[in-house]
Amino acid sequence: MTGTPDTHRTASRSLYTAEERRRRDASPWTLVQGILAPVQFFVFLVSLWLVVRFLMTGEGETAATISVVVKTFVLYTIMITGSIWEKDVFGRYLFAPAFFWEDVVSMLVLALHTAYLYAVFTGWLGVEGQMWLALAAYATYIVNAAQFVWKLRMARLQGASSSSVPPTGAEVAS
Repeated sequence: MTGTPDTHRTASRSLYTAEERRRRDASPWTLVQGILAPVQFFVFLVSLWLVVRFLMTGEGETAATISVVVKTFVLYTIMITGSIWEKDVFGRYLFAPAFFWEDVVSMLVLALHTAYLYAVFTGWLGVEGQMWLALAAYATYIVNAAQFVWKLRMARLQGASSSSVPPTGAEVAS
Protein backbone atom coordinates (compact mmCIF):
# COMPACT_ATOMS: atom_id res chain seq x y z
CA MET A 1 0.00 0.00 0.00
CA THR A 2 1.43 3.32 -0.97
CA GLY A 3 0.99 6.35 1.22
CA THR A 4 0.31 4.37 4.37
CA PRO A 5 2.07 4.93 7.71
CA ASP A 6 4.06 1.84 6.69
CA THR A 7 6.18 3.94 4.31
CA HIS A 8 8.45 5.06 7.13
CA ARG A 9 9.26 1.53 8.30
CA THR A 10 12.62 -0.03 7.75
CA ALA A 11 13.28 -2.41 4.90
CA SER A 12 13.00 -5.29 7.35
CA ARG A 13 9.34 -4.32 7.95
CA SER A 14 9.59 -3.67 11.65
CA LEU A 15 6.27 -3.78 13.44
CA TYR A 16 6.55 -0.22 14.76
CA THR A 17 8.32 2.89 13.62
CA ALA A 18 10.16 4.77 16.39
CA GLU A 19 7.25 7.23 16.60
CA GLU A 20 4.64 4.45 16.75
CA ARG A 21 6.64 2.75 19.50
CA ARG A 22 6.70 6.04 21.43
CA ARG A 23 2.92 6.48 21.00
CA ARG A 24 2.32 2.84 21.99
CA ASP A 25 4.32 3.22 25.17
CA ALA A 26 2.57 6.53 26.01
CA SER A 27 -0.97 5.32 25.36
CA PRO A 28 -3.08 4.48 28.42
CA TRP A 29 -4.82 1.90 26.22
CA THR A 30 -1.62 -0.13 26.13
CA LEU A 31 -2.11 -1.08 29.78
CA VAL A 32 -5.83 -1.70 29.21
CA GLN A 33 -5.04 -4.13 26.41
CA GLY A 34 -2.32 -5.77 28.48
CA ILE A 35 -4.87 -6.44 31.23
CA LEU A 36 -7.85 -7.38 29.06
CA ALA A 37 -6.01 -9.92 26.90
CA PRO A 38 -5.26 -12.42 29.70
CA VAL A 39 -8.67 -11.77 31.29
CA GLN A 40 -10.34 -12.63 28.00
CA PHE A 41 -8.21 -15.76 27.65
CA PHE A 42 -9.19 -16.91 31.15
CA VAL A 43 -12.89 -16.30 30.41
CA PHE A 44 -12.43 -18.23 27.16
CA LEU A 45 -10.88 -21.24 28.93
CA VAL A 46 -13.68 -21.41 31.51
CA SER A 47 -16.34 -21.02 28.83
CA LEU A 48 -14.70 -23.59 26.56
CA TRP A 49 -14.74 -26.11 29.39
CA LEU A 50 -18.43 -25.38 30.11
CA VAL A 51 -19.44 -25.63 26.44
CA VAL A 52 -17.54 -28.89 25.88
CA ARG A 53 -18.95 -30.28 29.13
CA PHE A 54 -22.49 -29.45 27.96
CA LEU A 55 -21.93 -31.04 24.54
CA MET A 56 -20.50 -34.20 26.11
CA THR A 57 -22.96 -34.62 28.99
CA GLY A 58 -25.99 -32.47 28.23
CA GLU A 59 -25.53 -30.84 31.64
CA GLY A 60 -24.90 -27.19 32.45
CA GLU A 61 -26.74 -25.56 29.55
CA THR A 62 -27.37 -22.32 31.43
CA ALA A 63 -23.81 -22.01 32.70
CA ALA A 64 -22.41 -22.69 29.23
CA THR A 65 -24.74 -20.18 27.61
CA ILE A 66 -23.99 -17.47 30.16
CA SER A 67 -20.26 -18.11 29.80
CA VAL A 68 -20.36 -17.61 26.02
CA VAL A 69 -22.40 -14.42 26.43
CA VAL A 70 -19.85 -13.14 28.98
CA LYS A 71 -16.98 -14.12 26.67
CA THR A 72 -18.68 -12.22 23.83
CA PHE A 73 -19.04 -9.05 25.89
CA VAL A 74 -15.41 -9.29 27.00
CA LEU A 75 -14.51 -9.68 23.32
CA TYR A 76 -16.53 -6.57 22.42
CA THR A 77 -14.75 -4.66 25.18
CA ILE A 78 -11.28 -5.67 24.04
CA MET A 79 -12.15 -4.94 20.41
CA ILE A 80 -13.45 -1.44 21.18
CA THR A 81 -10.51 -0.57 23.42
CA GLY A 82 -8.13 -2.22 20.93
CA SER A 83 -9.49 -0.01 18.18
CA ILE A 84 -8.88 3.05 20.33
CA TRP A 85 -5.35 1.78 21.02
CA GLU A 86 -4.77 1.27 17.30
CA LYS A 87 -5.94 4.84 16.64
CA ASP A 88 -3.54 6.15 19.31
CA VAL A 89 -0.59 4.23 17.89
CA PHE A 90 -1.22 4.07 14.13
CA GLY A 91 -3.68 6.89 13.48
CA ARG A 92 -6.60 4.66 12.42
CA TYR A 93 -9.14 2.64 14.32
CA LEU A 94 -8.77 -0.58 12.34
CA PHE A 95 -6.71 -2.19 9.60
CA ALA A 96 -3.44 -0.39 10.27
CA PRO A 97 -0.86 -2.10 8.04
CA ALA A 98 1.03 -3.55 11.01
CA PHE A 99 -2.11 -5.35 12.26
CA PHE A 100 -4.14 -5.68 9.06
CA TRP A 101 -4.54 -9.48 9.04
CA GLU A 102 -5.11 -9.64 12.77
CA ASP A 103 -7.95 -7.14 12.34
CA VAL A 104 -9.39 -9.12 9.40
CA VAL A 105 -9.53 -12.29 11.49
CA SER A 106 -10.86 -10.27 14.44
CA MET A 107 -13.83 -9.28 12.26
CA LEU A 108 -14.57 -12.97 11.65
CA VAL A 109 -14.26 -13.65 15.39
CA LEU A 110 -16.70 -10.79 16.11
CA ALA A 111 -19.12 -11.98 13.42
CA LEU A 112 -19.23 -15.52 14.83
CA HIS A 113 -19.65 -14.32 18.42
CA THR A 114 -22.39 -11.92 17.32
CA ALA A 115 -24.10 -14.73 15.38
CA TYR A 116 -24.02 -16.72 18.61
CA LEU A 117 -25.80 -13.90 20.47
CA TYR A 118 -28.37 -13.69 17.68
CA ALA A 119 -28.90 -17.46 17.88
CA VAL A 120 -29.36 -17.40 21.65
CA PHE A 121 -31.80 -14.48 21.66
CA THR A 122 -33.88 -15.80 18.73
CA GLY A 123 -33.67 -19.53 19.42
CA TRP A 124 -31.99 -20.07 16.05
CA LEU A 125 -30.07 -23.37 15.72
CA GLY A 126 -31.31 -24.83 18.99
CA VAL A 127 -29.09 -25.15 22.04
CA GLU A 128 -26.76 -27.80 20.66
CA GLY A 129 -26.31 -25.89 17.39
CA GLN A 130 -25.61 -22.74 19.37
CA MET A 131 -22.87 -24.52 21.31
CA TRP A 132 -21.28 -25.73 18.07
CA LEU A 133 -21.43 -22.16 16.78
CA ALA A 134 -19.70 -21.07 19.99
CA LEU A 135 -16.96 -23.62 19.34
CA ALA A 136 -16.52 -22.28 15.79
CA ALA A 137 -16.23 -18.77 17.25
CA TYR A 138 -13.70 -20.07 19.77
CA ALA A 139 -11.64 -21.78 17.06
CA THR A 140 -11.32 -18.48 15.19
CA TYR A 141 -10.54 -16.74 18.48
CA ILE A 142 -7.63 -19.15 19.04
CA VAL A 143 -6.28 -18.37 15.57
CA ASN A 144 -6.62 -14.64 16.25
CA ALA A 145 -5.01 -14.89 19.68
CA ALA A 146 -2.11 -16.79 18.12
CA GLN A 147 -1.72 -14.00 15.56
CA PHE A 148 -1.44 -11.41 18.34
CA VAL A 149 0.93 -13.53 20.42
CA TRP A 150 3.14 -13.88 17.33
CA LYS A 151 3.07 -10.08 16.86
CA LEU A 152 3.91 -9.58 20.54
CA ARG A 153 6.91 -11.87 20.12
CA MET A 154 8.00 -10.02 16.97
CA ALA A 155 7.65 -6.68 18.74
CA ARG A 156 9.72 -7.90 21.67
CA LEU A 157 12.45 -9.17 19.38
CA GLN A 158 12.45 -6.00 17.27
CA GLY A 159 12.30 -3.82 20.36
CA ALA A 160 15.30 -5.58 21.84
CA SER A 161 17.31 -5.10 18.67
CA SER A 162 16.20 -1.57 17.78
CA SER A 163 15.72 0.23 21.10
CA SER A 164 16.29 -0.11 24.78
CA VAL A 165 12.55 0.23 25.56
CA PRO A 166 10.86 -3.19 25.52
CA PRO A 167 7.25 -3.55 24.34
CA THR A 168 4.63 -3.49 27.08
CA GLY A 169 2.35 -6.23 25.83
CA ALA A 170 -0.45 -4.15 24.32
CA GLU A 171 0.05 -5.89 21.01
CA VAL A 172 -2.27 -8.61 22.29
CA ALA A 173 -5.43 -6.72 21.43
CA SER A 174 -7.85 -9.61 20.79
